[in-house]
Amino acid sequence: MNYKDYLKRELKTAFGCTEPIALAYAAAKAKEVLGHEPDQIRADLSANMIKNAHSVYVPGTQGCKGIDISLAAGALLGQSAHELEVLAHIDKTRLEDCDRFIQEGRIQVHLKENVANLYIDIQASYQDSRARVLVVDEHTNIVRIEKDGQVLYQKDHSIQEEVQVDFSFDQIYDYAQKVDLKDFQDLLDREISYNYAIAQEGIQNPWGSGIGRLILERHPQDLREKIVAYTAAGSDARMSGAENPVVINSGSGNQGISVSVPLIVYAKEKNLDCEKLQRGLLFSNLLALYQKKNIGKLSAYCGVVSAASSAICGIAFLKGEDRQVIKETLANALAVNGGILCDGAKASCAMKIASSLRNAFLAYDQAKAGQSFKAQDGIVKDDIDQTLEVMGNIARYGMKKTDEVILNEVLGNREYLKEFE
Repeated sequence: MNYKDYLKRELKTAFGCTEPIALAYAAAKAKEVLGHEPDQIRADLSANMIKNAHSVYVPGTQGCKGIDISLAAGALLGQSAHELEVLAHIDKTRLEDCDRFIQEGRIQVHLKENVANLYIDIQASYQDSRARVLVVDEHTNIVRIEKDGQVLYQKDHSIQEEVQVDFSFDQIYDYAQKVDLKDFQDLLDREISYNYAIAQEGIQNPWGSGIGRLILERHPQDLREKIVAYTAAGSDARMSGAENPVVINSGSGNQGISVSVPLIVYAKEKNLDCEKLQRGLLFSNLLALYQKKNIGKLSAYCGVVSAASSAICGIAFLKGEDRQVIKETLANALAVNGGILCDGAKASCAMKIASSLRNAFLAYDQAKAGQSFKAQDGIVKDDIDQTLEVMGNIARYGMKKTDEVILNEVLGNREYLKEFE
């Protein structure tokens, strides 16, 4: 798969945090297979799905959050044809039906162990009929559909073959410099429009913990802090259920916001032309996708670190910096903020974005001053591609147990401590 196809595959539009929306999508599909609104739903979910959908607000549901409302709204009100925008146009007059469905105990949620990090198994029933929808690896990647025990659709769980793409820093840098933009203009225009709009929403209105607004109030004249503020504000709004679509990156709206809004704000402040901004966005999006391809869609490693570091590298790209400076900026940033914990999607994501952007700006200053970390300083290697491979291994394999501990603590389950006694 080439970069063009990969970008178009990954930079999707999503209405709401992608994990609860994926649950709603799968539940809507199960209803359609069933041919009737279900009277019972069972959801077997991976730890990361539970963690990321547990505490985040779901748009369109008038301030509700969590797994149950995502499943109920999808099953009763959603249409799977809208995919990650499944809750964008629901009939809100029926939200009481969703509340009743939950209150009557019609939803069961269970942790499924030893499965992919992104795993959704929805079993819906109506009277004597049963439907099952299984989603694996990606938020809309249905791999199995059953009705009354009969398999209606099935494909290999692995998506590696269809998403095979070779990344390297130099290839991404050269590609963003030279590629014909005509195939990307609609996609990038949508990213600029949607992601800047939710950033403005977060600045103009009191969403979540108001991290973005707080930063802007404290530093109204500082361009870097304005960039940090607007980006964090987009997360403030998204995590609190703002009804704004977002162009995502690596399966995440927060990462989509983090990888794009800094460049958009910078370009607006500096009156850069559209082509320059679009090339910068291509670079930052691809760099973030490269990092997350090593890490995986969901893990204990906070994805906004990858996205924010890519965004500041993107600003350096806009400024015409030498590729070596940009490589060092990325390595410096990851050497410090790499490993911020993901404890689920919620209000504090905005502050993690702010921290990651500020750290990446310092990493850029460090590279410009000729004071970058040297090879073998911790995880830093001679080559940036090797450094990214190391970070991927740490996130994917090294933090696996960390992920399990985080989930247990989020859910208040202290039984896991017995294995350490």
